[in-house]
Amino acid sequence: MVNNNNNDNSTQRRIYTVSELNANIKALLEENFPFIWICGEISNLSTPVSGHSYFTLKDGNAQINAVIFRGQKKKLTFSLENGMGITGLGRISLYEPRGNYQIIFEYLEPEGIGALQVAFEQLKARLFDEGLFDETHKKSIPFLPQKIGIVTSPTGAVVHDILKIISRRFENLHIEIIPVKVQGDGSAEEIVSGLELLNTRADVEVIILARGGGSLEDLHPFNSEAVARAVFMSEIPVISAIGHETDFTIADFTADLRASTPSVAAELVVPVKEDLLRRCAELSKNMTVGLDNHIEYLRTLLNGVSKRLVDPKRKIQDLRLRTDDLTNQMIKELTNNIIKQKRDRLLWRTDKLYSYNPLIYVKSIKVILEKLNSNLLYYFKKNISNKRALCKERSARLLALSPTAILSRGYSITRTIPDASVVRDSKSVSIGQDLEIMVEKGFLICNVKGKSDNAETNI
Repeated sequence: MVNNNNNDNSTQRRIYTVSELNANIKALLEENFPFIWICGEISNLSTPVSGHSYFTLKDGNAQINAVIFRGQKKKLTFSLENGMGITGLGRISLYEPRGNYQIIFEYLEPEGIGALQVAFEQLKARLFDEGLFDETHKKSIPFLPQKIGIVTSPTGAVVHDILKIISRRFENLHIEIIPVKVQGDGSAEEIVSGLELLNTRADVEVIILARGGGSLEDLHPFNSEAVARAVFMSEIPVISAIGHETDFTIADFTADLRASTPSVAAELVVPVKEDLLRRCAELSKNMTVGLDNHIEYLRTLLNGVSKRLVDPKRKIQDLRLRTDDLTNQMIKELTNNIIKQKRDRLLWRTDKLYSYNPLIYVKSIKVILEKLNSNLLYYFKKNISNKRALCKERSARLLALSPTAILSRGYSITRTIPDASVVRDSKSVSIGQDLEIMVEKGFLICNVKGKSDNAETNI
């Protein structure tokens, strides 16, 4: 007889459900692999709307699913890309509904080079593609700014070096320092706020963004996107003076001018005052010599023209003398010719009368004589009237040519002071020169405010 109870115990089996088995495996994995370091290459990278990044981490022989959640990914200073080699710290876990195991990363860094360097190269490439480095966006630095803004640490040696060099090159220049942190947490935000403050107030003509040298980690604020965009968006020209000559930051590429060191920035922002004074003296001397030569040339030219110019007063006097001469000639002609001729004729007739003793014709001759005398007076008056009309006509013509008559029609004569030379060309006078303007009744003293010479206008 077979013992059925013993047979049931020996054949008793432990049967797991899928959920139980996955739960046990999950607990086993998480217990034995709480946190591990692992390296590999990213492939099949995807980032859904949740913001988590899912990818496959592989090497030459195997692969494993991986994920980094949005909260941990925000702490990364670089962007994940397919084909990128990484080293990361994570924990092994099992996704029970599907039975897939994966590694959940808490920290990632690029393999071979630092995360900051990768972030630098990625941001540099992205901003370059957006055109933030284009020369067309660069603003010119003013030659001699009236006020300079400096965004830097107030306690470092950089600010003292800049102030010392600027003071040595051009003393008493207005400088405003915006104190900010240049490294560490919150430094990028302070730099952005400093740049925005200067742009809001808009009372400086150029900004120097400066700090001393340091490691890539120390220069990280100047490699941040926020600072790079704040420098690019600045309406005021920005000179970047960050680190040493071999140090390059993203802010250097978006700035309007890069100085290799803060000391070089101080030399670039202002010229040497003594050099400017020396140059101004040279220009002033050259201008004075050139102006004197030009004035002498104009004076010589004016003297030559003045010698060829007839004085209107002398012309009038000449015409008056000629009029008197013509009048005297006319009177002389009337006296010596006409009257003499009539007198001779009268004497001839009288002699003839006495010769023939024409007593009979005395009355008739007397009438004729009176008539002749009347005609003589008539012709004499008529001749005088004609000569007087001719004289008036010539006087009227002379008067029409007189400068006084021209002035009465609204014209004027402009002369320089004090040499009273007539002005015929706008080039012969200069801005600010006093002039005398002769009108019909009186004179005007005016000052030249502007002048025009055909196409050229100087007002």
